[in-house]
Amino acid sequence: MKQFKDTAVLVTGGAGFIGSNLVEKLLVEGAHVSCLDNFATGHRHNITPFLSNSNFTLIEADIRDLNSCRNACEGKKIVFHQAALGSVPRSIHDPITSNEVNISGFLNMLVASRDAGVKRFIYAASSSTYGDSESLPKIEENIGRPLSPYAVTKFVNELYADVFARTYGFESIGLRYFNVFGQKQDPNGAYAAVIPKWVMQFIKHESPLINGAGEFSRDFTYIDNVIQANLLAASTENKNALNQVYNVAYGDRTTLNLLAEWLRETLSTYDTDIAQVEILHGPYRTGDIPHSLASIDKARNLLGYNPQFDLKKGLVEACKWYWDHLRD
Repeated sequence: MKQFKDTAVLVTGGAGFIGSNLVEKLLVEGAHVSCLDNFATGHRHNITPFLSNSNFTLIEADIRDLNSCRNACEGKKIVFHQAALGSVPRSIHDPITSNEVNISGFLNMLVASRDAGVKRFIYAASSSTYGDSESLPKIEENIGRPLSPYAVTKFVNELYADVFARTYGFESIGLRYFNVFGQKQDPNGAYAAVIPKWVMQFIKHESPLINGAGEFSRDFTYIDNVIQANLLAASTENKNALNQVYNVAYGDRTTLNLLAEWLRETLSTYDTDIAQVEILHGPYRTGDIPHSLASIDKARNLLGYNPQFDLKKGLVEACKWYWDHLRD
């Protein structure tokens, strides 16, 4: 039996990378899915396959508009709030817009969801919240000072969610994503994430640029692990799991140097010339956290989270998707 069959859900940012993968999975599960997106960073081609599905509804609107949020939340049982302006560099360049979308927009969605009687609110938090904390692995209860405007906005989201739980009895779960990658992640633009950007550069026989010496490390997390965590958060009946924040990662870390080598190796199976592409190094990037590694014990114990894709397995799937879809 499909767990979300006939359940009315809303996915904000549903035309984005994570959102569109979540929409796809929910439709397979038989849910009635509404997607709210203003296409500031999302793409219409991500949701084109869903437009002919009678269980899918597109709402083209902005979460900064409270009335649009209210209309979108009406009649929904679960809200998956993925809409945000991501990217540390983007927030450093334009902190005001990041604040408007990520904090004011988030508060609009909380208010609209509460007033519409939404049963549960699952939201995208961020590993950037750990800030300058040097302890590894990252444990949910131990955070540092934020290193970017983006990190500030995502931490404020957690504070608002906690206040709504205490003040209004509103159920929410925050998922601190760690360097998510996979199919549908945009390789283009000034704020493209590292894996899709490097994949496209390798495919074009261009040298990827590593910021710094390449020994910074990340807990790279394949998209299917993230979708699993969202569905578990939405369906859990464990009362102790509610109104909590969880790390969503694989629980292992890889240096940028090794990541680049693995990408080159994986893509070389499609084009042997890629094996000769040189990997370059440049200056460090402002606001970057040196090392990131998540403890996923809390998510395992309270949500039953069990990630199936390590980095190498995820890279094989992601590279295949990019090779099939984006060579033109």
